[in-house]
Amino acid sequence: MTRKKLILLTNDDGYTSDGVNTLYRVLSRSHTVYLIAPDREQSASSHSLTLNRPLRLHRLDKCRYTTDGTPTDCVMLGIHSIFKKRHPDMIISGINHGGNMGDDCTYSGTVAAAIEGAILRIPSLAVSMANWEPGISMTRAARFVARFLPVYEAMQLDPSIFLNINFPPDSGKPYRGLEYTRQGFRSYRDIVIHKTDPRGRAYYWIGGWPKWRSTPGTDFDAVQRGRISITPMKLDFTDAGALERLRRGLQNS
Repeated sequence: MTRKKLILLTNDDGYTSDGVNTLYRVLSRSHTVYLIAPDREQSASSHSLTLNRPLRLHRLDKCRYTTDGTPTDCVMLGIHSIFKKRHPDMIISGINHGGNMGDDCTYSGTVAAAIEGAILRIPSLAVSMANWEPGISMTRAARFVARFLPVYEAMQLDPSIFLNINFPPDSGKPYRGLEYTRQGFRSYRDIVIHKTDPRGRAYYWIGGWPKWRSTPGTDFDAVQRGRISITPMKLDFTDAGALERLRRGLQNS
């Protein structure tokens, strides 16, 4: 039987997002869940903190709050304001509308909230679905997360490691399994789009369509094949192999 947990739930799509609210409803059946989410969309906010103005925390009901900040702000406010007496057992960020795989993780506010949890040494999950269409049900994904929690607890990972979970789009058919993966790679074409407004002034949209290599063992490959991808991620960006080569080169110089 799963031990009842105290969970801090956040996202980067905002507190009205179907993904985070579905996950809140499902997890609240078995756990004590506090939702602390941005009051507006904060996609691609990465690990940014709001340092140039005060933040406001608005209470919606007993266990749900919004703030005018980023996902990382949400975690900081939760830990240092709402959870002052007892830290949560776990931080979960999502379910995000759209995948967070490969290099996109560096931009993702969803992943950044889990990174903040790892910095605080609190077990953390980032959860996303690789679908941007409105109206797609998040219920099956949310139920999977709820069932996965005791599995995650049994892993006994170092809390500086967090898991990045990506679901394929929910087609109504069963998922084709689960795969533990590494980060893949993708790039964007036409990433900066140049337009001219009716007054002749230039403006720009940052966007474009991605392309990726479907390399076996990666998050992109698993999701493309209809499988749930789970990637263990860590805070230390150091390349141990390169570091050792540099040290050897220094000794030999």
